[in-house]
This record gives sequence, C-alpha cells and structure tokens, in this order.
Amino acid sequence: MSKYILAIETSCDETAASIIKDGTEIVSNVVSSQIESHKRFGGVVPEIASRHHVEQMTIVIEECLAQAGMEPADLTAVAVTEGPGLVGALLIGINAAKAFAFAHSLPLIPVHHIAGHIYANNLVQPMEFPLLALVVSGGHTELVYMKEHGSFELIGETRDDAAGEAYDKVARVLNLPYPGGPHIDRLAHEAAEAVPFPRVWLEEGSYDFSFSGLKSAVINYKHNMDQRGEEIIPAHVAKGFQDSVVEVLTAKTLRAAREYSVKQVIAAGGVSANKGLRTSLEEAFAKEGIPFYVPPLKLCTDNAAMIGAAAHYMYEAGVRGGMKMNGKPGMELESWI
Repeated sequence: MSKYILAIETSCDETAASIIKDGTEIVSNVVSSQIESHKRFGGVVPEIASRHHVEQMTIVIEECLAQAGMEPADLTAVAVTEGPGLVGALLIGINAAKAFAFAHSLPLIPVHHIAGHIYANNLVQPMEFPLLALVVSGGHTELVYMKEHGSFELIGETRDDAAGEAYDKVARVLNLPYPGGPHIDRLAHEAAEAVPFPRVWLEEGSYDFSFSGLKSAVINYKHNMDQRGEEIIPAHVAKGFQDSVVEVLTAKTLRAAREYSVKQVIAAGGVSANKGLRTSLEEAFAKEGIPFYVPPLKLCTDNAAMIGAAAHYMYEAGVRGGMKMNGKPGMELESWI
C-alpha cells in the first residue's frame, strides 16, 4: 500500500510543504521564497524569516493539499525539518507539523536538513549503494559516504566558510545582489580570463575543505587594486574565484569516489545548482566511468519534497518524533539505522 507523507521545511528563508508518495514521487510541492525580503540586507535576517514563515505556513500547507487533491485522512505521516537551521525559523515549521500531526492523529517524523538534500536525488534517480554525496550549500560543504539507506559517514567537511558562504561574501565584495552564487556563476561564464587565486588542498589525503583563505585572497586583491587606483574586472574575479572552488570540490570528490569504490556519486544542496560545478563534476565522472547525478535546479535549493523523500525511509525504519520535538540549529547528521 502506498504511503503519502506531508513534509514541511522552514530551516531558513523558504516556507515549503510537499506531499511525497513512497519516497520517490512528488504529488505536490509548494515553496514560498523570501529572497526579495532579504535582498536589501545582503543576507537572511532571522527575525524577518521567522515572521514570514508565520504568515505563510498555513497558506502553503493548504495549497499543498489542494494541489494534491488530498485530505489529511489520506496521509500516512507528517515530516518536518528538525535542524540544522535558524532556530526561530525551524520552530515555526516544527510547531505547525506538531499541530497538524496531533489534530489528525498522524505520526511525526523529524528529518535532518542535509539528509533531505541528499535524498532529493531519490526523487529523480534511484540511489544505488554504496554512494558518495557531495553536499554544497550556504552553510555546509561535506562529503558523505552511504553504504545503505539511513547510513551516513562524514568523511570530509569544511573547516571554516562553506562554499555557499564564500560565494555570498565574494559577491558582496563585487557589489553583486544577494544571493551571490548565481551572479558569480553567470559572470564566470562570461569571462575570457581569470584572476589566478590559490587552491586550498589542506593536508595530504584530507577530504576536508577550506574556503576562508580563498575569500580573503579575493578581498586582498580588491584592496590592492583600490590602493593602486586600478579598476577590477568583476567577471575576471568571479571566474578566478569559481575556478578555484570548483577545482577543489571536483578533485576531492573524485579522489574519495575512487578510494571508497562507490557505485554512484550525487551532488546536493543549493550550490549544486551552479553550472560551473555541475559541468566539472559531470565531465570528471564521465571520464572515470562512475554514474553521477544531481537534482534539477528546483530540488537543489531548499524545498520540502526532499524532506519527504528522506522521511519515507525514516518511517520505514521506525523513526518517530513526538510532541517534545524542538528546533536543533546545530544538529549533527547521524545515521538512523
């Protein structure tokens, strides 16, 4: 018998709800973005994000059910992002999920945001194990090894700025709008040449990442040019920065895929929407002969469909939340098996 899960996601600045069938099929998917509200501040303002979630949560859930043509009685469970994220934003979604689950006597499933990003791939292509996931988003840059559903082994992570954070900070240096990633990606593809910025590899054999030094190199380059009275060419800076990020991400992911003998490599998170990164990974793994997959753009950024996809396998494994659930802004990615 098919299982239908209503999923809710409010970890940052998108208010989202989705209904997922059997962990692989999107029945409905609604996302209310707040980008326009935060753009003038150059980043997400937590208090504003929380207020928007309060305003939109009920509307988004109702629209989600209407798109699916379903009633609460048709649902199997309710899933919600428990963490990580902005604590105020998380609490809006969690309390909405708790209220909905209690009102309709449905089980509640707490989902890790990054597990959701990884499972977005399962909505377009069955996950084959063992696999390697490269997670690249505003707050996370991680390499995760999975030997089966619900098994997560963190083999590499960022030691400072995540890739997405570095993109946004460099974008501010170049006076580009928020969010900065798409604008840097666009400029990088327009550039005929690149400013040579360093590649940070860390210790030999390490799968960890560090982008703070690269960000600082861009800032120092801008300051030096200003002091000499010379104009920078934003496209050349963008290309140099992106080339460095993409080369390190691709090389470390490729090396890890070889070492762990995986059957599949997947990319996840908002930065996986970056055209330069997608192209580099696709070409590298095509040469290597390892299947590589990345979700369509609408499933790379925060959404509730990915939360529902992960929740299906958590439900099957017997994972349940309760009315004492709370937001966990620093929640660690842990296996549920």
